[in-house]
Amino acid sequence: MDSPTVEIEPRMKRGRKTRRARGRLGPCLRLWLRRLALAAVALLALPVLLSLAYLPSAVHPVSTLMLKDLMLLRGYEREWTPLEQIGPRLVNSVLMSEDGQFCSHHGIDLGEFRAVFEDFLAGEATRGGSTVTMQTVKNLYLWHGRSYVRKALELPYAIYLDLVMPKRRIMEIYLNIAEWGPGIYGAEAAARHHFGKSSRDLSARQAALLAVTLPNPLARTPGKPSNALNRLAATIERRASHAGGYNACLK
Repeated sequence: MDSPTVEIEPRMKRGRKTRRARGRLGPCLRLWLRRLALAAVALLALPVLLSLAYLPSAVHPVSTLMLKDLMLLRGYEREWTPLEQIGPRLVNSVLMSEDGQFCSHHGIDLGEFRAVFEDFLAGEATRGGSTVTMQTVKNLYLWHGRSYVRKALELPYAIYLDLVMPKRRIMEIYLNIAEWGPGIYGAEAAARHHFGKSSRDLSARQAALLAVTLPNPLARTPGKPSNALNRLAATIERRASHAGGYNACLK
C-alpha cells in the first residue's frame, strides 16, 4: 500500500517544479518580446526623424551603400553639390529618365504603381515603378535588391518625405547620393569620374548617358557606352530637351 505513495509524490513535486519554471519563463519571455517590439518601432520611426533632420541644406546625408563602403573600409567618392550648381542638362536627363511625373505626384506615381500592381497580379515580370522620391528613401534608409518587404516600406516613407520635404531638396539629395559606379556617388563625382569634367560642362549626350546608367550602375559604363546604352541615351536626350513642361518644381 505504501509503494504507490512513494511513486506518486516525486511526480507531484516534479509537476510543481515544472509549473514554477514555466511561471518564471512567462514574464521573461514577455519582457524580451516587449523589448523587441520597442526596438522595431524605434527602427521604423528613425527615417521619420532623419527626414526632418535632413531638411536644412547645410546637412549632407549619406546613403546606406555609402555607410556600407565605410564599414568595409573601401571608402567612396562624393562631392556634395547644391542643386543649382549641378548641370541642368543632367538634372533634366535624370528627371525624364527616372521620374517624368516627379513634379506632379506626391511621392508615388499612382498610374505607374497601378500598372506594376496589375502586372504582379497577372504573374508577369514587374517593372521597377519607383519614383525619385521612393529611390531617395531606399538609398537613405533601406536596403537594395528586389524585395516586396522593402517596397512596402518605401511607399509610406516616400509619401511622408514628399509631405515634409520640398521637391528641390528631394532631388538635390537624390542627385548627391545616387550610385554611379563602384564607390562613385553623386552627380559631380560621376561626371568627373566618367567624363573628366564638372556636371555643369556635360554635353546633352553625356548627361543622358549618366541618367540611363542609374538603373544599373554596376553593369553600365557611361564613359564607354554599348550600342544599347547609346540608344537609350538618345531617347532620354530627346525627352530632356523638352523637359520644360515637367521640371517646374525644380526652378
